[in-house]
Amino acid sequence: GTSVEQILARISAYSAKMRNNGGGHYNHELFWKCMKPNGKQQVTGKLLTAIEASFNSFGNFKTKLTEAGMTRFGSGWAWLYLDSGKKLQIASTPNQDNPLMDLSPVKGIPLLGLDVWEHAYYLKYQNRRADYIDNWFKVVNWDFVQKRYESIA
Repeated sequence: GTSVEQILARISAYSAKMRNNGGGHYNHELFWKCMKPNGKQQVTGKLLTAIEASFNSFGNFKTKLTEAGMTRFGSGWAWLYLDSGKKLQIASTPNQDNPLMDLSPVKGIPLLGLDVWEHAYYLKYQNRRADYIDNWFKVVNWDFVQKRYESIA
């Protein structure tokens, strides 16, 4: 009866195996929902307003999320998330960690997750993580992210 979100919020009470598997499950479930074929390139509505308020423009947001993914050494994730003050933030976490975890240095509710584990892109992009991220933006399901934002904010 315990949700994965509740487990992740107290992940320090569990094993490293639970941290990796629970985090991996949550992160990938969100990752797949955040994508769809032929995604629209731009977000609209309340989410766009919040992105512009937090990052000055959609272009700046895209640059910052790309930087978070590019500067993550090794395997991990780049996130757009809501902090405890309901402000949009961008950060990166290692391995299968995410902002829900009590052990994470960044805390909040993930809205959009970008998988920067090498397995996510190596077969098609080899070591060209920047190309992968650039093309990933073409399949973001902004309708899903918008609905998620509006249900939380």
